[in-house]
Amino acid sequence: MSSSEIERIQQVYQEYSAANLGAILWSPENMGNRAIVHERHTALQRLLSTHGRLPLTEFRILDAGCGSGDVLASLIEWGALPQNLCGLELLPQRAAAAHDRHPTLQIHQGNAASQAFADNSFDLVLFFTVFSSVLDESLRRRMAAETMRVLKPGGAVIWYDLRIPNPRNQNTRPLSRKAIAELFPHLKQELRMTTLLPPLARRLGNLTAVMYPILNKFPLLRTHYLGLLLDDRS
Repeated sequence: MSSSEIERIQQVYQEYSAANLGAILWSPENMGNRAIVHERHTALQRLLSTHGRLPLTEFRILDAGCGSGDVLASLIEWGALPQNLCGLELLPQRAAAAHDRHPTLQIHQGNAASQAFADNSFDLVLFFTVFSSVLDESLRRRMAAETMRVLKPGGAVIWYDLRIPNPRNQNTRPLSRKAIAELFPHLKQELRMTTLLPPLARRLGNLTAVMYPILNKFPLLRTHYLGLLLDDRS
């Protein structure tokens, strides 16, 4: 990554941390947030099962941009072994916090465009709202190239990211199916539109159980793509 883009991303996430933005916006106490996570978790489990990736016992997995490490740790529920779970986090303080939170996982500080892993190291690579935080297209391409280098033949990328702009956050840029295909031209997309517009979901309160599935039927209200990018190399 260019130093200027690294500095920009670091600054943005430092501001998020200083404002405690993640804890405020994504509090698990909010019923809408819980519905978002449940929907994503259930859909991902179904996709992994459909494509023969469950249980995860034999797989070595990288979460690039792992943040708190919670998503990575959640894979243990599906049979993943802690010693096979690696997290990569750009910000040193976030990497240290993730290690303290999940000491049995392998958490590394570094960036996804210049990884210190050997070729063909991982069966699965996760990107959860990572590429949308990178505004420089050349850096996105370098991240994708590094991903292909460390991904084993026949592996898969687990993708979850914005598909529509967030007018409240100019530090993000969504990715269309076409943009994803241009980054990973050799991978087959199995993507689904998911996640009810978060500001709306968070306002549903006690009506969440009834209204979330109803509103989520409207494609225009689904803000993310979730799915697998499948490698058919052998």
